[in-house]
Amino acid sequence: MRKSIRFIPNLFAVLHNPSSVAYNFYKDSILIFYNQLPKKIGAEEEILPKTATRQKTTTKTNKSSSNGNDKTVKQKSDEIITDKVNPKVSNSEHKQRRKSQKDSIKNVEPDTLREMLYQMVLGRIFEQKCAEVYRIGKIGGFCHLYIGQEAVAIGAMMALREDDLVITAYRDHVQAMVKGISPEAVMAELYGRSGGIVGGKGGSMHMFSNEHNFYGGHGIVGGQIGVGTGMAYATKYKGTDQVTLCFFGEAAVNQGMFHESLNMAQLWKLPCIYICENNKYGMGTSQARAMSISSVAEKACAYGIASEFVDGMDVLAVREATERAIKRAREESLPTLLEIRCYRFMGHSMSDPGKYRSTDEIKQYQERDPIFLFKESLLEAKIISAKDYEEIETRAKEAVEKAVKFADESPLPDESELFTDVYAA
Repeated sequence: MRKSIRFIPNLFAVLHNPSSVAYNFYKDSILIFYNQLPKKIGAEEEILPKTATRQKTTTKTNKSSSNGNDKTVKQKSDEIITDKVNPKVSNSEHKQRRKSQKDSIKNVEPDTLREMLYQMVLGRIFEQKCAEVYRIGKIGGFCHLYIGQEAVAIGAMMALREDDLVITAYRDHVQAMVKGISPEAVMAELYGRSGGIVGGKGGSMHMFSNEHNFYGGHGIVGGQIGVGTGMAYATKYKGTDQVTLCFFGEAAVNQGMFHESLNMAQLWKLPCIYICENNKYGMGTSQARAMSISSVAEKACAYGIASEFVDGMDVLAVREATERAIKRAREESLPTLLEIRCYRFMGHSMSDPGKYRSTDEIKQYQERDPIFLFKESLLEAKIISAKDYEEIETRAKEAVEKAVKFADESPLPDESELFTDVYAA
């Protein structure tokens, strides 16, 4: 037991320094342990997760060859493509969304539209920089990027009041910044430095700020749904008209916490907006292979909750749906479930090569890039000019470079902080 206790601070220290010899020692030890685990059942069947992340080579014997000899042929099994995209349908949806955005733009203040675009571009450039510094070892541990999903966070959160509450899962960098946490504090947290929003002890998945009413950043799939429901209960109990936004992925919908929370929210009439960011994949598993009823929005009917299906590649569609849900929550104290269909352009995390998706599938979704779609709509509506967009990009790049410089110069947490804010029962 004493050895275990001494091991914790050592591990804590090396996890913040991926380039250290100790880091490589722990990593190699884990790999050695893993390689000693049994890999087969009987003679042939491998213990592998049944996902589409690996191609399997099969051997077939062809006995009908012309010379009468058995012919052994090695061939790859068909690639498992879990989400077929029809280019014609995709292009048609893109045109419809462009038309819809033009109509929506008229109902939003120009300054708000420009700020929404800036926040989307900032989020994209910030996450691209995270990928860059992760690859050179400045960020360690898990790192889940938001590239492709920016319209969801910006569309939903920029419809909130400053005192409204937000809670999310582990893909939380962009939400944290939209809620008011500085890019410097987010980047330093990713670096594991004391200048981070939680002193470098939370890392990528655990951004948190009571000052900004941002409550995580949660690594347990679906765990934040119960907490978000409790936050909504607390605001109702105190008699405020604050609204809680609770983000989660579609894989969390299969968790019991999702169903218990929706039942409780409707039973107690809680001002909570449940936002399912449906990017079609739970890690490497397609939604089609994990969910019997693919419509998440439809599941709300089991609890009598209002729900909507929203195009998550359209920031204004997300904003409008969220505004309707906010009105319902603030004026009637009623919950809403929004299924916002989006797509992540990167893998599940930085360690995911994404082999379960075809290049063609990713390209089809990239053609409906939410930033490109919004930028083109604003240009066409003359809300911005080409020069304005260049200035937005420059401003975002400067903010990200400033964040990186701050993180590089911020010191590591002092060893005395190891057990600060750590509790046991």
